[in-house]
Amino acid sequence: MPSGEVVQRLSPQELTALFEERDLVALGRAADAVRAELHPEGVVTYVVDRNVNYTNVCVSGCRFCAYYRALGDAEAFVLSLDALRAKCEEARALGATQILLQGGLHPTLRLGFYREMLGVIKAAGLHAHCFGPPEIVHLARLEGLSVRDCLAHLQAAGLDTLPGGGAEVLSEEVRARVSPGKCTAAEWLQVMREAHGLGMRTTATMMFGIGEEPHHFVEHLLAIRALQDETGGFTAFIPWTFQPANTALAATPPLGGHAYLRMLAISRLALDNVANLQASWVTQGGKVAQLALRFGANDMGSTMIEESVVRAAGVSYRLPREEIVRLIEDAGFVAKQRDCYYGVVEQDGQDTAG
Repeated sequence: MPSGEVVQRLSPQELTALFEERDLVALGRAADAVRAELHPEGVVTYVVDRNVNYTNVCVSGCRFCAYYRALGDAEAFVLSLDALRAKCEEARALGATQILLQGGLHPTLRLGFYREMLGVIKAAGLHAHCFGPPEIVHLARLEGLSVRDCLAHLQAAGLDTLPGGGAEVLSEEVRARVSPGKCTAAEWLQVMREAHGLGMRTTATMMFGIGEEPHHFVEHLLAIRALQDETGGFTAFIPWTFQPANTALAATPPLGGHAYLRMLAISRLALDNVANLQASWVTQGGKVAQLALRFGANDMGSTMIEESVVRAAGVSYRLPREEIVRLIEDAGFVAKQRDCYYGVVEQDGQDTAG
């Protein structure tokens, strides 16, 4: 895609047809060209953070989740503020710049507890990247607040940005089958719209491989593209594959690297207004994530000092910072640590932005 060339957006019909395209290499080349146009400097970024789950208690009962427990279950927990404080301090000592804080839809935790958790994160000097849209919708209902007012309360307490969790596939047909207790696709989008309106940036995600059809994927991608046209608030898009082990959908065959790379490439081609596309080494492992850098991705995501939800589904890839940097450099790129806004951060007292 030469610089300055006017490129017409892919239509729903054209996007659907791409899912039937057999030549994966051709898709990858097209996506890589778009990546190079958007990021001609040849940099691939990563972030150092900790993914903390404050509770595994959840009333949603999504069929694809192996992590949640019912209230009163022997394995149910709510993380204490002291435990969160210790995790934040350890993360900071390991070079983390942010905490990704998420949890289940707990039936009794109220706004005050969420505000206290944010206070702990901010007191540690870390960026608070917290609470996906399902959590916001759930908390707003518990408190009798509008989504916007709920977000404003959390923002005042220190919430910086929102992760895109809980999107799965933004199709009511799919959600009715696998996550009927969770917020609707329209509600997910509205949370993001309100967050963007309050000046917060967010990410967008897609978890796929739960029996969808191509038109469901296209519906999802076009919904993200339309909202980005409206608000400009998404910093990145992150697709990953469903991990079926230990879930109610355990009989579902897991998708491999071929399907993942296809989705990644099509996402890069579809989302012309979302600057960053993140590779998912957490579900695919380092080698496929490295390949993803030639299928449209320009970011390797988090070093994930801690991760529990995917691990509960039987997947336990681990990549230390040094290995992430090696994979990026071996793929022919320059590795740079970033913050949640995709700005390069200083390391060892040196500004690496040059």
